Parts: sequence; structure tokens; C-alpha cells
Amino acid sequence: MRLLVYYITYPLLWLISILPFPLFYLFSDFVYIVVYRIIGYRKKTVRENIELSLPHLNKSERLAIEKEFYKHMCDMFLEMIKTMSISQKEIEKRYVFKNLEVYQELEKKGKSVALLCAHYASYEWAVSMNYHIKFTGVGIYKQIANPYFDKLVHKIRSKFKAELVTTKETIPTIFKNFKSKKMCVYGFASDQSPKPSAAHHWADFMGHHVPVHTGAEMLAKKFDMNVIFLRTKKVKRGFYEASFEVLSTDIKSVPNYEITDQFLKLVEEQIYEAPAYYLWTHKRWKHKKEKAE
Repeated sequence: MRLLVYYITYPLLWLISILPFPLFYLFSDFVYIVVYRIIGYRKKTVRENIELSLPHLNKSERLAIEKEFYKHMCDMFLEMIKTMSISQKEIEKRYVFKNLEVYQELEKKGKSVALLCAHYASYEWAVSMNYHIKFTGVGIYKQIANPYFDKLVHKIRSKFKAELVTTKETIPTIFKNFKSKKMCVYGFASDQSPKPSAAHHWADFMGHHVPVHTGAEMLAKKFDMNVIFLRTKKVKRGFYEASFEVLSTDIKSVPNYEITDQFLKLVEEQIYEAPAYYLWTHKRWKHKKEKAE
């Protein structure tokens, strides 16, 4: 059954991917109507998350963010599909790295790099970074239940010369590369919520005390990586700019969880600047406690 669904769906995805951009975004407008106005996909969760995180805004302001978020989410999902056929020239025009030299200086230090980013703006197209680097890019992702679609997503994301590993494969892969002295940049999207029972650290994020992922920081310490943050900005529809900010070149000297806390503050900055481009559909604050004093 899963294979049948895949065979039916794949040609449709390919046809979507080859649409000229004006038609492509017109189709995204149609998807928005279906997803937001007809289905109401996770609308309750999105509305609650925005209200929790942006209580200083009035109802109409939060509603405007909600609608803009759904439009962006549909664009972003379809842009991942567009990756099936997009050229290198086209994506380099649409996803621009403003200060690659900051990252490139880290490569000269001869240590692998932990790249921290958020589910913000176009985190899917960030893998195009691999066109511009010497280290091997390794993307860490959560495996999809349907093995055929998992293989498709793997194929789409690895188009940009990136290696992909599941969350379960992360530690063995990093250990293997460390032992063989293979220089890599590992991409961690660490802004979502772990189970409280698995959390080693709680922090303030968007005004609430929540459990946070610390794996990126701990692995960077264990394997002595440089740490960098990728900040993404949506310039206009279908166009993004990304910039790098170094968080540490001496990770073992940094107190535990300081990098994680710093990362969360940077993510907050992005959200407050343009909240519609954050991934509000995840239940990020479901385990929140009262904000720490």
C-alpha cells in the first residue's frame, strides 16, 4: 500500500516541481486555501503557539501572523518539492549566503563544524550551502515512517552534495568521521521540544521555561567542533538570505548549556523580527513551566 501511494504521488510531485515559478506560487496559493481555510491543518496548535509566544500583540495582529505563516508554510513545503528539478544557478540566486567567509575561516582551523539553525524561513534550501564548502555537509533529519517517501526526501536533500543521517545514526556517524579525521559540517535544527524525561536542560524560550535539545552542544564538546549559527531571512517570496555567526571556536572552555542558551536567544531574535516565518505547527511549548526567575 505504501509503495502504491508513492507511485501515485511521485509523478504529481515531479509535475509540481517543474512548474514555472509564477505558476508554482499560484499553485501554492491554492494549497494555502485548502490547508488553512478548508482543512484547518493544526490551526488550533498554531493559534495557541502564537498567543503564548506573542502575548503583547492584539488578536488581529496575531491573526495576520497566522495567515502569513500558513502561506509561507505552503511555499516552503512546495519549495522542497521544487528542489527535485531546480538548477544550481537558480537556487544560488534564490538562497544567498551573505558572509561565507565567516564559515570558510572555520574550515581553515582543521576541526569539524556544528552548524545550529532553527525551523525558520527556508531551512530546506539551506542545504545548498554544500555548493560552497570544502567540508562534507551532513544533514541530520528525522526518518519518515513511509520508507519510499523517506527515500525520496533523502534524494531531494542529498541533491546538494549533502550526506543525510537519521537522528539515530548521528552519534555513530560523527564518531566514525572523527576517528578517520574526516572533516564535516553537521547541521542541527535544535529548536523543537524533547520529552521532559529526556531533557538535560530547561531554558527560557519566547517567555516560557521549556525543555530544550542539548545534543548539538554536547556532541560539539565531545568531538571538539567549532560551533556556528545560521541566521536566515526571507527577503521576499521565494528569495532568502543567510548569514553565519560564530558561537565558539573553543567549545570545551564554554560552560555547559551556554551555547544552547545563546542559540535559543538568536532564534528568538529571528522570530520577533518576522514571526510569520517560524514553524508554529509543532507543539513546542507543550511541556512549558512557569518562566524561571
